[in-house]
Amino acid sequence: MANKEQIKQDILDAYHFRHATKEFDPNKKVSDDDFRFIMETGRLSPSSFGFEPWRFVVIENPELRDKIKNTAWGAYGKLPEASHFVVILARTKKDTKYDSEYLQDHFKNKKNMPEDHLAKYLERIEQFQKVDFDLLEGDRPLYDWAGKQTYLALGNMMTAAAQIGVDSCPIEGFDIEKMNKLLEEEGLLEDGSFSISVMVAFGYRVNEPGPKTRRPYEDIVKFV
Repeated sequence: MANKEQIKQDILDAYHFRHATKEFDPNKKVSDDDFRFIMETGRLSPSSFGFEPWRFVVIENPELRDKIKNTAWGAYGKLPEASHFVVILARTKKDTKYDSEYLQDHFKNKKNMPEDHLAKYLERIEQFQKVDFDLLEGDRPLYDWAGKQTYLALGNMMTAAAQIGVDSCPIEGFDIEKMNKLLEEEGLLEDGSFSISVMVAFGYRVNEPGPKTRRPYEDIVKFV
């Protein structure tokens, strides 16, 4: 096993390397193997209750890339130059409510959860959604909650990319209604099962960023 201190330093180096890349080199492409690795770290990411309430849509079609570029102002400077562009979708209340067909299938057929355990687990989720986090009033709370889970995957993908020298830029610069309309027209929201959460571009930087600045450790980390 590699020296632990070296592993720690390599990870910190990746965090210093990573920045929100504003301009990508259109002549440099992330290899299929490297991109598969980045996506796999997203797939293996944790999610609350193990819902995995996400989908990573890799936009390859040039026409769709152009539509997104002209719909999402935050994507305008990234497309078509980015090597890979991913729209991250979050599952909506339709799929994340405690009694949804998606959860029944997910836990029974994907997680192989025994029937007796499944019933108790769904009861616990019902309690969480109704009382603990008060998520069932309207459609937005559960969608926002699922969106928080997608950011766990997003962070892992960007960190993994940085560790292998691939740049990235997370993108929230878009009108949700306009992007959902576009994605619905493209048949990507599966009849209301998904809504856009965030987007991310991958590729290789054109310019080196300035020094990374953050608030001091003592201001961020508190021991009580």
